[in-house]
Formats: sequence, C-alpha cells, structure tokens
Amino acid sequence: MTKADMVNQIAAKTGVEQEKVKQIVQMVFDGIIDVLVAEGRLELRNFGIFEVRQRKARLARNPKTGAAVNVPSHKAVKFHAGKEMEEKVATAGEAVKIE
Repeated sequence: MTKADMVNQIAAKTGVEQEKVKQIVQMVFDGIIDVLVAEGRLELRNFGIFEVRQRKARLARNPKTGAAVNVPSHKAVKFHAGKEMEEKVATAGEAVKIE
C-alpha cells in the first residue's frame, strides 16, 4: 500500500476530501520525523515504538563483486511493534480458509 492508497481509503471512510486527508497524513508523518530528530524516541500506545539507534561501523561485502566495503557508523530508525499490532498481524491470515 502506498501513501496515496492510504489517503484514498481514509477519505472514503470519513467522507473528508482527499486533499485535506493528504495534508493530515503528511502532517502526521512529518510530526513523527520531527519527534525522532528532537527526542530520538516516539512511543505510540498499541501501535509501536520508533527509536533512533546508532549503528556501529562495520566491514560489509558488495554482493555483486564480493569486494569488501567499509560501512561507516550511522544513525538508523528502529521500529518495535506494539502488542495489539503484533496480535492482529499474527492472526490476520488465520480467519481465511483456503479449500
């Protein structure tokens, strides 16, 4: 699913025009980024936790050539799903019977 698909679904469910929904969705995403930049952690109950982590420098391999490549230390965002999300995702395919 893309952001545009999400906007279309929300607009259809709420009756709000797509342009307004698009702005709101973008504001939510921008807000998540702003909190991560400022504080390094964002916890959304029943959804999950976004956290900025420092990755160590390491030696990797280029899969095409096999040559060694130095990967410098860098920051990356880690996401840990909340309990409710994990439960729903885990049971999502169980309700469908394939015969």
